[in-house]
Amino acid sequence: MAAAIIALVWANSPWSAQYFAFWHTQIRLGFGEWMITEDLHWWINDALMVVFFFVVGLEIKREILVGELASVRQAALPIAAAAGGMLLPALFYMSLNTSGQGTSGWGVPMATDIAFALGVMALLGSRVPLALKVFLTALAIVDDIGAVLVIALFYTSSISWLFLAVAAGILFLLFAVNVLGIRNLMVYFILGVCLWLAILSSGLHATLAGVLLAMAIPASRKINRADFLQKAHDDIYAFENAGESNQRLLSASQQEALISLETTVENMEAPLQKMEHILHPWVVYVIIPLFALANTGVVIGENFSALLLDRVSLGIIAGLVLGKQIGVTTAAWIAVKLGFAELPAGITWRDIYAVGWLAGIGFTMSLFISELAFANDAELNSAKVGILCASLFAGLIGYALLRQFVRKDRNSDNTGGENTLISPEVSEQNVKGL
Repeated sequence: MAAAIIALVWANSPWSAQYFAFWHTQIRLGFGEWMITEDLHWWINDALMVVFFFVVGLEIKREILVGELASVRQAALPIAAAAGGMLLPALFYMSLNTSGQGTSGWGVPMATDIAFALGVMALLGSRVPLALKVFLTALAIVDDIGAVLVIALFYTSSISWLFLAVAAGILFLLFAVNVLGIRNLMVYFILGVCLWLAILSSGLHATLAGVLLAMAIPASRKINRADFLQKAHDDIYAFENAGESNQRLLSASQQEALISLETTVENMEAPLQKMEHILHPWVVYVIIPLFALANTGVVIGENFSALLLDRVSLGIIAGLVLGKQIGVTTAAWIAVKLGFAELPAGITWRDIYAVGWLAGIGFTMSLFISELAFANDAELNSAKVGILCASLFAGLIGYALLRQFVRKDRNSDNTGGENTLISPEVSEQNVKGL
């Protein structure tokens, strides 16, 4: 959010020309004849954002394997809610943009920014039931899957079947490496770069390489919990009994025990979780702020009312503000009434409705799709204004509703559970026991 504000202030300051010129700075990377020369804006949107989509892909795979999407029964409610939260916003947008250059922007209000939505919910702390946080996370993950499919199917240039075949071959090789039990992350990095280059040349958007690569990352451990505990205990015991070390360096025996312990830890941790843990801070604190800084700058000035009242902007606002909350709530209600899903324990329909408002925070993904949907600066600027205004409004209303609903539920719930207070003595005993 700070990066977005800086971009807006910079773009409307006396240094506005420098803002736009900066993102068009040419950068050349590669070696020999294999060079890519593009501006900084391209490197952020088509290269760094691949890492963002890679982490999204890792989250999707984790949720499918062990999370809220692991079973049909668990996944039914967030899938239905996400489907309604994607379909209705697109219909709202298209109803206001039936013709003209704005028609291509129907995918913009379909997206939900999982980081901002969960961030707003996190402001309420432990008062929010865990089940509701899980529901919002699963909904946003399914929404991301939908956004990726929309980008792949509808926002691509002409297809080069030769490079698409090359990409398919690299992807097959990645899965083969996984099946063979190779866990060296450098192998996946090298093949991932090759996959990115192939998809970039195929005409599909390069960021799809991130999601596809994530699907090939190993998600299993080499040893089980009992073996890990025993082996780690043996390694620590060997280190402890290896004698005293030099003040600067370990002894040979200690070094051997330490290397064995490192191998034991590596075998216990799935590469998927390791890569997600390593990359998540970089995505949150570097890539997304850079993306916001490069893409939210729009010259407003006296044109703000014109940009805000443009059909593109109004369509996005209608989609994110109205379409999301109505689509999420209605689709979830239909799924429960038809028996396809069930409402999680401790969650009310008021909570689902509040989450529907939070799902209207499009921001990152909506901005990304708008960059693909609009080639004309006029429509793109209107889209950015609509995304920022709609996301801000939906976030504030969602927060206010959730705060009110959670307070009511807590005041009326005296049966225990997550919101029940415990005595300091019991809390201290639990901490000591842990």
